[in-house]
Amino acid sequence: MTSFSHFKINKNKKIRYLKIHQNRGIFIVFLHGFMSDLEGNKPKALLNFSKKNKLGFLALEYSGHGKSSGKFTNGNISKWSKETSILIKKIVKKNKMILVGSSMGAWISLIQFQYFKKQIKGFLGIGSAPEFLERLMWKKFKIKEKKEIKKNGIINLKHGDYEYPITYQLIKDGRKNKVLHKKIYQKIKVTMVHGSKDKSVPVYYSKKVLNIFKNSKKKLVIVKNGDHSLSSPKWLKLLKKELKLIIN
Repeated sequence: MTSFSHFKINKNKKIRYLKIHQNRGIFIVFLHGFMSDLEGNKPKALLNFSKKNKLGFLALEYSGHGKSSGKFTNGNISKWSKETSILIKKIVKKNKMILVGSSMGAWISLIQFQYFKKQIKGFLGIGSAPEFLERLMWKKFKIKEKKEIKKNGIINLKHGDYEYPITYQLIKDGRKNKVLHKKIYQKIKVTMVHGSKDKSVPVYYSKKVLNIFKNSKKKLVIVKNGDHSLSSPKWLKLLKKELKLIIN
């Protein structure tokens, strides 16, 4: 496994990341999901895929995630997107790239189109969840929960076996980062892969993402019995297959 590095964003913030440089001049940029990190199977599989295919690779842990510095509750979509664009400028530079966004990472990916339009050669979304804070959280909060988060600035949200500390500033910031109404006219390959049994994000979110792209070669892959993460070996094999089709 390639060793991790840290990049100092400012005197109080260090971002942990993985990178490899290759000769082809194309990078795979992997952006993980909400409260996730780079210890899982997906980043490892994509790193190995990049090595095998002589591609550059970049993946980072947003502030408050994994072993990057900062408190998760201080983070938001604006900050995590900015950190991503800073690392892309530093590592990818002017090279072409294919964005691979998992869950919230697909939202962060779509924001990167504002800054790196000419460099983005393709986009692979995995269980894509753009605007999930408003659509899948806030709109489903009970009146009591909305009052609590407005009063205290935070609420601990239970989802399955996990508990997420959701701040009001995070919700409000999400509203400033809407992407589903912004059309993208690049002629690139865009593939959305979504598990049919995803309990976190409905499949129609991937369809919404595809609707943004007006001139792209688009594809929706619904994985039978697939979950939200799609991290098991057979599903990782599928993701690598779809990524290869975007590259070639």
